[in-house]
Amino acid sequence: MTDSESTDRPYAAFPVRIGLQIQPQHAQYADIRRTVAAAEEIGVDVAFNWDHFYPLSGEPEGLHYECWTMLAAWAEATERIEFGALVTCNSYRNPDLLADMARTVDHISEGRLIFGIGSGWFEKDYDEYGYEFGTAGGRLDALGEALPRIERRWAKLNPQPTRDIPVLIGGGGEKKTLKLVAQHANIWHGFGDAETIAHKHAVLDEHCKTIGRDPGEIERSAGVGNKSPEDLGKSLLDVGTRLFTISSSGPDYDLGLLREWVAWRDEVNAK
Repeated sequence: MTDSESTDRPYAAFPVRIGLQIQPQHAQYADIRRTVAAAEEIGVDVAFNWDHFYPLSGEPEGLHYECWTMLAAWAEATERIEFGALVTCNSYRNPDLLADMARTVDHISEGRLIFGIGSGWFEKDYDEYGYEFGTAGGRLDALGEALPRIERRWAKLNPQPTRDIPVLIGGGGEKKTLKLVAQHANIWHGFGDAETIAHKHAVLDEHCKTIGRDPGEIERSAGVGNKSPEDLGKSLLDVGTRLFTISSSGPDYDLGLLREWVAWRDEVNAK
């Protein structure tokens, strides 16, 4: 990292990390468990699932599992990696209950949980499980109300979390979501090419400036889907992304691309 990068993008000081979103769809849980164990052995830094009730691709009524009960199992099934939801839907659980669930998984894992959260968007989940879908703005407002409640509950719980649980907020809305990131998050997760991500970083930096927060405190994460390091690695790295998360879906969970990203991470961090 050059001096100018350190000044312009202080979050570039974070080391490169690799995440894997193991999409909990179209596979039996035994296959999912084997995949998270294999990913840990390969050297992934973070394993994610997602918080939906139905598949997002393929057969709409296909095999699928719930998010947070799975995370509790991952806490026992893994030893080294961090893990979490990419991301929890704020609408589906009372914020104080969600805080307690996260605290419990934090303890089961001995401090390896990343608390990923967003405002929610998949209407079928809401309709089928009886939640009010409302509007995008209303869901974001609800997230803004929930985050302080979660923080307050963590401070009241006995025992308290093992550490300050890292909060990851996903979403690119510039007026509300990125403002919430500046106020509450340790990690921001977004999507897009380098130009898009760089713009979002600049907006987030301005929100941090407004409230007097150091933008270098917020690790920058991006979803890279099924792209290779040659496709996206350098361009996203150059704009400050440091956590790169690929996705893999059942039933096969091919981890060949994960191996490429882990090797690339090791090369970059060795420089």
